Amino acid sequence: MILLGRILGIDYGTKRIGIAISDENNRLAFPKEIVLNDSNTFKKIAEILEKKKIAEIVIGESVDFSGKLNALSARIEVFILELKEKFNLPVHKQKEFLTSVEARKHPNAKRALIPSQAHSKVKINEILDGFSARKHKNTFLHFSRSTSHIKQIKSGRIDAKAAAFILQRYLDKKNQKQ
Repeated sequence: MILLGRILGIDYGTKRIGIAISDENNRLAFPKEIVLNDSNTFKKIAEILEKKKIAEIVIGESVDFSGKLNALSARIEVFILELKEKFNLPVHKQKEFLTSVEARKHPNAKRALIPSQAHSKVKINEILDGFSARKHKNTFLHFSRSTSHIKQIKSGRIDAKAAAFILQRYLDKKNQKQ
């Protein structure tokens, strides 16, 4: 089997885009980071594509409880067209029904932190007081300098994990065919 590169998984959101990357054998998906959905989105994605030697992209296709496309679907389609145009890579869609819920329920959901360039590293005892601060005095949090810091990090962590679930579903399906 000839490997051409890793696969990038995307959980598209109007504020944040969760990013996941496959291993070198394209068997396992790992949450990577979040990218803010702003004017620098494609620049940041380009950096990831180049650094990680990405050969394909998988993006979650947003569906509702009945399995039909929802309001976010049109934005995702536009985003897919832009990805194809800017990066000239194959872009595949993978249904993403309840991946964010799945990511929230994952056993490591409260522990793992996904670093992002938009975040700063701060010791937890600098923002907590009392017993909690002593208990976690050497624990670091990555959080944004903008409003609702911790909420943003938790959301970002979930977005990256949701991207990993989307990518893993795609990898499982792809590897079953081989």
